[in-house]
Amino acid sequence: MPITSAILDAAARHPDCVAIAGDDGRLTYAELVADSRRVAAAVDALHRAHPVDAAPETRGIPITAVSVGSAFHTARIVAGLAGYRAVSAAIDPRWPLAHRVGVVLQTGIGVVVGEDPAFAAALRERGWHGAFVGLDALDRHGTAAPPTVRDADEAFLLLFSSGTTSDPKAFLKTRGQYRANVAVSSAHLEPLPGVQTLAPGPVSYSLTLYAVIECLATAGGVHLADAFHPLDAARTIRDEGITRVVAVPAVVQGLVDAARRDAAALAGLDLVVTGGAHLPASLRDGLAGVLPRTRLVNYYGAAEIGFIGDSRGGAHLDVYDGIEVRIRDDAGRDLPDGDLGTLWVRAAACSDGYLAGTSDAVLRGPDGWATVHDQARIVDGRLALAGRAGDIVATGGHKVSLADVERAFDGMAGAVCAIALPHETLGSVVALVVEGDAASKEALAGRARTALAPQFAPRRWYRVPRLPRTVGGKVRRGETAALVARGEAERL
Repeated sequence: MPITSAILDAAARHPDCVAIAGDDGRLTYAELVADSRRVAAAVDALHRAHPVDAAPETRGIPITAVSVGSAFHTARIVAGLAGYRAVSAAIDPRWPLAHRVGVVLQTGIGVVVGEDPAFAAALRERGWHGAFVGLDALDRHGTAAPPTVRDADEAFLLLFSSGTTSDPKAFLKTRGQYRANVAVSSAHLEPLPGVQTLAPGPVSYSLTLYAVIECLATAGGVHLADAFHPLDAARTIRDEGITRVVAVPAVVQGLVDAARRDAAALAGLDLVVTGGAHLPASLRDGLAGVLPRTRLVNYYGAAEIGFIGDSRGGAHLDVYDGIEVRIRDDAGRDLPDGDLGTLWVRAAACSDGYLAGTSDAVLRGPDGWATVHDQARIVDGRLALAGRAGDIVATGGHKVSLADVERAFDGMAGAVCAIALPHETLGSVVALVVEGDAASKEALAGRARTALAPQFAPRRWYRVPRLPRTVGGKVRRGETAALVARGEAERL
């Protein structure tokens, strides 16, 4: 069901039910519809007064970006504009300033709702003529006509690649593509009518944004938090009747810690949905140990493509019905089961491609198959992921997945990062960088001997106080390797 149709139906049938709640407020479905009319009127007036040519891929629809620290306000603006001729984007205010300025200029964003004067000044210095306004400006322009269901091929959201590099690629999702994505998640990840979902973290994370959209598109309630604090989350789960959590894997450990303090507060939690290519077994076991009735589903997808499959135990994934996958070599030839290659996907939710103003990379070929260059193999009919193309290295004539190396150390060393270092005769060797003092070299080497084939085992070991990460918490492999190359890691 289209998100706007679901919101209007819920507002008519259940006007007092919670639609969006967060640290800075809450809106029932009836209030969300009223709020959307104020937001739409303000945004339309601002675009008319400060016209900026949007990226041609929007077909003339202006782009509004939200760059504030409040997940609640970001979500209500994006949801409010869903029923109007508008494209929305969420820009993380913690991104580097040059990063934020670049995406505004390259995509033709015309209105930025923000709270950073330095961001506004930097845009003006670059000759940007759009409107940079605070949240209070959204209440100054009256009300628009009621929201309506839009055509499926109309651009809806502007999103960005994951941020593991400093050069993000932008892409659009049409309303039809998002409807297809919601259909998949509704069938497998249970954002059911009336279900209250906790989705902590910035709405600029695609995982959190998807949670907002799927909850509203299925007439559920989404509860947001600007940052995750285990005890605060436990209170929210208890007091708001939360039965479903959608979050990054790090939050699962926080829930485990909270349940160890007060299991009763989380007793009503039925389902935890987390995203990512791999969920450590230690997290699954930890959650099962303290909340044995709570189910845990780890889904895999790409923001550009949509939901692809999930795992409900173990490392391999079941591909969802309606999603087609192939494993291909560098020449584009299909590989047999068991062989490692590039994962290609065909799905109705897939974006058409990256905006030309931000990248010349190809997302989807003329045959409809798309790739974000994840590496994988098919094992017994299930999908086994091995990381991105840069996560596969050659050492001594063997292809080694650095992600597979890291998995061998689940549960014993805290955060780890496998990297490739140059070697005169082997070409490269695998090294493991560990965070903090959780394990000794002897213990790590012992685990490698029992859990890895000899050609996969790290040859060198390093320790750092903290691994480099993106603002979303992903370890930056390239920066970790550079840190070792500069001699800033302790050799074990």
